[in-house]
Amino acid sequence: MSKKIGVVGSNMVDLITYVDRMPGPGETLEAPAFEMGCGGKGANQAVAAARLGAEVMMVTRVGDDVFADNTIRNLASFGVDTRHVVKLAGKSSGVAPIFVEQSGENSILIVKGANADLSPAEVDKAAADLEQCRLILLQMEVPVETVYHTIDFAAQNGIETILNPAPAAANLDPERIRQVTFLVPNESELALLSGLPTDTDDAIVIAARSLIARGIRTVIVTLGGRGARMITAIDIVNIEPVKVTPKDTTGAGDAFIGSFSHFYVETGDVLSSLKKASLYAAHSITRPGTQKAYASIAEFEAFCREHAHATA
Repeated sequence: MSKKIGVVGSNMVDLITYVDRMPGPGETLEAPAFEMGCGGKGANQAVAAARLGAEVMMVTRVGDDVFADNTIRNLASFGVDTRHVVKLAGKSSGVAPIFVEQSGENSILIVKGANADLSPAEVDKAAADLEQCRLILLQMEVPVETVYHTIDFAAQNGIETILNPAPAAANLDPERIRQVTFLVPNESELALLSGLPTDTDDAIVIAARSLIARGIRTVIVTLGGRGARMITAIDIVNIEPVKVTPKDTTGAGDAFIGSFSHFYVETGDVLSSLKKASLYAAHSITRPGTQKAYASIAEFEAFCREHAHATA
C-alpha cells in the first residue's frame, strides 16, 4: 500500500513580529524583533510530514511576486514534490502577518492571495498523482468548493483524508464533509461547526458526537496546552499534553496534523500516531518560527528519548 501523502491546501509567507505587548488603538510601539519565513497551513503540514521522512506532494498556488520562487524553493528543500505548485499571473502570494507575545502566544492575520484561486479544476489536473496517495490533507485557507471536491475525489478513489477546518469557516457544510476519515478542529472550530458550546470536556464530546451523528467517523479535537481528544461514536480517548516551556506556539497545530499523517500512514495505528504527534507538536513550540521549528527525524528521536514517559 502506498505511503504517499498529498496536501491540497495553502501556502503563506509568514511575516513574524515579536512583541513585548500588542499596541492599543492608535498606539505605536517598538517591537524587539522581526523574521520572515514560509508558512500557510497546507505547506506547514506538508513540511512537518516531509521532515519526518514522508513522501509528500502538494497542490497549491503562488502569486507572481517576490515571494513565489522562494516558497517553491523552500518546499523543494524539504523534499516536498512541487510539480503542482503553480504561479498565477497578476496575483499576490498569500501572506500571514504574525504577532508573537513574550508568553509565546500568537495573533495571526492571513491574506489568501493566490490561495483563493485554487479551484477544483486544479485538483483534477493533479488527479493522476493524487490517486497514488494513501492520505490527503485539507485545510480551509483555500476555497470551500475545492475542499468539497477533493473530499469527493478521495472517497471515489478509496483515499483517506484529514480535514483541518481552520481557519474556522461558518459556511462549511457538515453534510459535505462527512466522508472525511479524520476531522481535526480545535475547540472554537468545533463550536462553529456544530453550533454547540465547547466550554467543558462534556460539551466537547456532545459537540463532536453531533457531527459524528451526521456521518463523520472520527473527530480529533486539539486542545492546545491540554493535549487532544479523539472521539468516535463509541470511544473517547484523551491524548495527554507534553509539558515544555513554549517559545512560539505558531504552527503547533500544523506540526501535530502533519506529523500524525506521517505516523499514521507508516503504522495504521491511530492512537500511537496521536501520541507521537503530540510529542512532535510540543517540540515545535520550544523553538521560534514555524516550519524552521519542525524537528528532523534525528531531532525528534532525541526529544522522544527525553520524554519517554509520554509515549508509554
